[in-house]
Amino acid sequence: MSGAIRLHETGGPEVLRWEEVEVGAPGPGEARIRQHAVGLNYIDVYHRMGIYPQPLPFTPGSEGAGVVDAVGDGVTEVQVGDRVAYAGPAGGYAEVRLIPAAQLVKLPETIDFETAAAIMLQGMTVHMLIRRIHELKAGETILVHAAAGGVGLILCQWAASLGATVIGTVSTEAKAALARAHGCHHPVITGEADFVAEVERITGGKKLPVVYDSVGKDTFLRSLDCLAPRGMMASFGQASGPIDPISPTLLAQKGSLFLTRPTLFHYNATRPELERAAAELFDVVKSGKVKVEIGQRFALRDVAEAHRALESRKTTGSTVLLP
Repeated sequence: MSGAIRLHETGGPEVLRWEEVEVGAPGPGEARIRQHAVGLNYIDVYHRMGIYPQPLPFTPGSEGAGVVDAVGDGVTEVQVGDRVAYAGPAGGYAEVRLIPAAQLVKLPETIDFETAAAIMLQGMTVHMLIRRIHELKAGETILVHAAAGGVGLILCQWAASLGATVIGTVSTEAKAALARAHGCHHPVITGEADFVAEVERITGGKKLPVVYDSVGKDTFLRSLDCLAPRGMMASFGQASGPIDPISPTLLAQKGSLFLTRPTLFHYNATRPELERAAAELFDVVKSGKVKVEIGQRFALRDVAEAHRALESRKTTGSTVLLP
């Protein structure tokens, strides 16, 4: 038996329960891993609340790292003793878990388990955003909402390393300083400054080729006003709540804009796509171009407390859960 967090009903953080579970042996194509660190992400909140419904009972958690201790028939991607990490599928809030071996990538020796758990989902999300949805080029100016969050800090650094100028929204002066130290050239404190006006000022009225928005309801419509004609709105989260429906005509009125609501699992749908994204992510971390900021650590048993901190926007950088 080993410990895991289970959901028997959806709701607030209090529905996250620590239980003893029987993991069992891996089946064909599966690996069993003993986890050393687990990542915390907003998708975990959506699963807990039922916004993204899952069959119950259910173990959340879409990101983690550990060591393979058993493999099933037909597994060729990893072997017992390998240090590995993953981003999806769910089931990560556990000391030991089963996972399709094709979802695992081997960790370079230079990347520790906590760093891996902090970057797999968030870092490959950034890869998707800046290398595939809109391939950033030197000289471009971009807007990143929640610039001091886990995805935000990685995105700011990676974008800056590519030669982009980064405008980022944050909620406090402390978060502005953190974002600035991680590649955000122009932090904008919401409540003290209007980010649309700041985009106009910084770009001299030219506006932006792309906006990256994980906040959702509070920022979505005004973010469209930051885009140049034929600009791209990448809406990849809804921390402030679901976005109200819009008419496609609005995109035409604001400049023949593009809108995407991407999911990482569609962009890493094949083994070669997963391996490429992980390799590029590991390279920028090993090179020092992206420094991982782990702002909080919680025992896995205390994940309810971690959820409360995340939802109240008290976290900075990445959060890891320690089994």
